[in-house]
Amino acid sequence: MSSERPRQPLLLINVVGLTPALLGAATPHINALLKTARMTSLQPVFPAVTSTVQASILTGLPPSEHGIVGNGWYFRDQAEVRFWLQPNALMQGEKAWQTLQRQIPGFRCSQLFWWYNMYADVTAAITPRPHYPADGRKLFGLYSAPATLHEQIEQQIGEFPFASFWGPAAGIASSRWIVDCAIAEFQLDRPDLQLVYLPHLDYCLQRLGPDDPSIADEVRAIDGEVGRLLAFAQAQGAAVMLLSEYGIEAVRQSVSINRVLRSEGLLQVRQSLTWELLDPGACAAFAVVDHQVAHVYVQRPQDIPWVKALLQRQTGIARVLDKAEQRGWQLDHPRSGELVAVAAQGYWFDYYYWFDDRKAPDFARTVDIHRKPGYDPLELFVDPAIRFPKLKVARRLLQKKLGFRYYMDLIPLDTTLIRGSHGRLPESPRTGPLLITDCDLPLPQNLAATAVKQLLLEHFLGRSSTDPANAKEIPCGEPFP
Repeated sequence: MSSERPRQPLLLINVVGLTPALLGAATPHINALLKTARMTSLQPVFPAVTSTVQASILTGLPPSEHGIVGNGWYFRDQAEVRFWLQPNALMQGEKAWQTLQRQIPGFRCSQLFWWYNMYADVTAAITPRPHYPADGRKLFGLYSAPATLHEQIEQQIGEFPFASFWGPAAGIASSRWIVDCAIAEFQLDRPDLQLVYLPHLDYCLQRLGPDDPSIADEVRAIDGEVGRLLAFAQAQGAAVMLLSEYGIEAVRQSVSINRVLRSEGLLQVRQSLTWELLDPGACAAFAVVDHQVAHVYVQRPQDIPWVKALLQRQTGIARVLDKAEQRGWQLDHPRSGELVAVAAQGYWFDYYYWFDDRKAPDFARTVDIHRKPGYDPLELFVDPAIRFPKLKVARRLLQKKLGFRYYMDLIPLDTTLIRGSHGRLPESPRTGPLLITDCDLPLPQNLAATAVKQLLLEHFLGRSSTDPANAKEIPCGEPFP
């Protein structure tokens, strides 16, 4: 391609949880975009969770090839479950910006709050990264490249409201700050491609479910922030591509898959002070749960048929995929479990493995995404059994301010509080993710998430200038087995 070809900047805006069913009176700014843009349904990869879908969008590969089999998985060589890691090298395959950097001299990409954001070879990156002093405290903070970038941004727009990014106080403030950050960073770095992650709908849809009447107000709130970014893009002469990773479906009950395995003697715990800790390396089988999907790691091959049959009998589990069946779902990667359980409609998986709440680990009642051996949506709630929660929070924050160790034990263990979840493939296009763009690009009626990378390449390179491997029809989403 000629280096003289003008490049129109592109903002790739990830509005988590947005579906066609949520568009309407509450989305005037997105509706206005649709007057000059086109929309298609997006067929997510499986599992339809944040890290996995983002990796497929950026690499054009299924999880069987890029290796991001969930938001976390079991590291067999370390005998540890690790969630929400950040090093970009964990995502295998060439990312869109790497392809563009090879073909366009000086191509600039900024990545704001997308996952696997540390040590990525982009021009600019900002991502949440708390500090953990030796005395056990957790101090909110950001990581950026260049290292001083987040400090420059915060001097302009104020400190990132970390408490609103995840936890009981999660809300619109974090997405509003990210929009401010995107505007400031664009003006500072003038990227060709800017990746922006707006998480707001994820919180309310899990707390309340998609059918709650108050969801319209939450949709209106994020539409307002998207509108500010769309107006900025237009003023800068930039194109936009707005997409989502998944839709969230209503749920009514969780499945304690690890308790099922423990009751059969397959899961082992370690007694630690007054509580029980999962001991993954000692387990014959245990599950790493992630919303509506669970990777089940089975130590002995001869146990796999028995464990599969055991789980298939459980109410709330729709299917259990062995390694051969995982190939049909493009999830057959060494990081995947020997079995993968998929929740039935209306169900999700909790990580609980104890039978007595008095034996629950100390982190169970706290926001602790890195210590828990599974995803815990209850971190979005304050325990309703606490009589004066604001007083308790104030007391803990005072301890923090004074430099003391503190234990923010506010999170409930009542799984019936959760009303929305995801991970399964959508029941219909209306409740699945979408893609809207004003780019002059071909869009099929149903677009595979793995095809988004090719759209990005064609925006910057043109269809006639892409590599032969990419010069093909944009693939449509295919139904899964």
